[in-house]
Amino acid sequence: MTDVTAILKDMGFDLPQTAPPLYNYVPYVISGSLVFIAGQIPFINGQKLYIGKLGETMDIPTGQKAAQNCALNILANLRDAVAGDWARVVRCVKVGGFVNSTPDFDQQSVVINAASDLLVSALGERGKHARFAVSAPSLPLGASVEIDAVFEIKN
Repeated sequence: MTDVTAILKDMGFDLPQTAPPLYNYVPYVISGSLVFIAGQIPFINGQKLYIGKLGETMDIPTGQKAAQNCALNILANLRDAVAGDWARVVRCVKVGGFVNSTPDFDQQSVVINAASDLLVSALGERGKHARFAVSAPSLPLGASVEIDAVFEIKN
């Protein structure tokens, strides 16, 4: 089984440290063979990145970078959930994407697709998933994007 961390490094990405929850929730929950990853914003290693609103203060390419950061945070939490054993990851089941955007912005899927592409590049066929991408009038701490995910794992 290929190491996801090495694939990401070849792509120019490093997995960040997982951030402690800011409020009353846990970063992930394992229930049976599913791992539910809490919504991840694009902050990396405590650095507040990609704050803004698509269609107002942020363009699509910048929003896509924010979505990639969310995907990296998702993978970092997944790494923790499987104790670094990427062979336990069966597949990504579902991704949910929220884009902080103006009412007339209609490219949410284009923004969130950057996260989907990263997950598929990192996990191969195991990264293909069902997905939604919707607009939100605001997101926690002013983040431009928030993404959650569900994975199937081997117990």
